[in-house]
Amino acid sequence: MRVYLPSTLAGLARLLEAREAGPAPLAAYAVTPGLREWYAGGDLEELEYAAMTAAARASLRLLADAPGLPARRVVLAAEVPDQQVEWARGDASLADDSRALVRVTAAVPWQKIASGHVDDPDAEADVRAAAGALSAADAGDDDARFTVDGAEGHELMWYATQELGDLTI
Repeated sequence: MRVYLPSTLAGLARLLEAREAGPAPLAAYAVTPGLREWYAGGDLEELEYAAMTAAARASLRLLADAPGLPARRVVLAAEVPDQQVEWARGDASLADDSRALVRVTAAVPWQKIASGHVDDPDAEADVRAAAGALSAADAGDDDARFTVDGAEGHELMWYATQELGDLTI
């Protein structure tokens, strides 16, 4: 199963050093039955994009909790065995991001990482502002939500695994 692991540049550096993402359990995002039900008209590519977008929002939360890190969202796409993925089945009441939320029950070896998706350095100002506005957005502040949504206006850049070492801090 394809999963999307939210991270940061510092988390990417740890992954490269350890040669695995872990320890388990790991929060990740994937095309779940709940996401399929919610986005019934979407094809697989659109569903995977929705799962990756949810992982990018989770990366933004990681950055909000560590303001000293470079403000670039990181999402790692990985292929993991289906039996190592758990999710809440059929819960239509979940929030948009939570519909794609899964738990990976084992560390993910480097060889299972398919690609990396990282903000361009030009996005840093918007991502930093979004990370700073996240708690206010969660509390319902419309201006803060607008700021958070501004980070999503930046598409994550695709990187092959052999290129990821060039991105670390």
